[in-house]
Amino acid sequence: MAPKEPLVISNKDEMRQWSRAMRCQGKVIGLVPTMGYLHEGHLTLVREAHKHANVIAVSIYVNPGQFSPNEDLSTYPSDFDGDIRKLMSVTGGVDVVFHPHNLYDYGNDKKNSNVAIEGDKMVSCVDQGGFGHETWIRVEKLEKGLCGNSRPVFFRGVATIVTKLFNIVEPDVAFFGKKDYQQWRIIQRMVRDLDFSIKIVGCEITRENDGLAMSSRNVHLSTKDRENALSINKSLLKAKSAAENGEVHCEKLRSLVLQCITEAGGQIDYAEIVDQENLEKVEFINGPVVFCVAAWFGEVRLVDNMEINFKLDLRK
Repeated sequence: MAPKEPLVISNKDEMRQWSRAMRCQGKVIGLVPTMGYLHEGHLTLVREAHKHANVIAVSIYVNPGQFSPNEDLSTYPSDFDGDIRKLMSVTGGVDVVFHPHNLYDYGNDKKNSNVAIEGDKMVSCVDQGGFGHETWIRVEKLEKGLCGNSRPVFFRGVATIVTKLFNIVEPDVAFFGKKDYQQWRIIQRMVRDLDFSIKIVGCEITRENDGLAMSSRNVHLSTKDRENALSINKSLLKAKSAAENGEVHCEKLRSLVLQCITEAGGQIDYAEIVDQENLEKVEFINGPVVFCVAAWFGEVRLVDNMEINFKLDLRK
């Protein structure tokens, strides 16, 4: 069977028309939101989508709303033709790729648009009022802490663009990777709080054979930094093993991870053990938690996490 070539749509109205036509046929629509430069982790989301939906839409859009002016929007990797080939390599393929140019440009106030364009790159996103984009979605508690400490506009931008994609694509179910654990929980909470009729599926982290969590940013790692970055997953596995063997004091587990990563040359952004649902820090493990880490290796910031799923029997 020949690979399935997806329909590519860039216009918002055309995207809605496609989705509504599918729904009129009784189809269940799955959405996999991405920023492109696809890897096996994204393709795993597509495969999972086939288990839940009749037709699959993949969005490819580098969202300027989640980058602050000093972050790496202009250097975010892209390979649209390669992305299409990778999607076609998945059994069953995808039905449509939504690839808009600029979801913050309404065509009526170029001067005050909150996205600056240089060539084909969107290089900044600053709310400048006027007729430009000025409506944002906040998930106030869950966006604090972890990545929210060092990236204060990130989750505002994520929640807003995901809302826009949901309103344009109108999916029945959407798929997010658990590598970005805080993001996944924020989207879950937003969907609940705003009564979206969309099921959110969280998919397990896809890793390279050596354990490194797959990320589009891995391409920027030097050979040495990539090898050193393996310390993240290795240290998380050690912490999980220690917890399962009775070490439930979170500060001791944090120290184990901090030492392992810093000795490998990593610069820690954060390393925290938090409740899986509310993402609040815990002092002792007595229920399901997740150990979340962000660390710099060279110029690349990597995130990873490890769920620890056991409940301490306090009756003993």
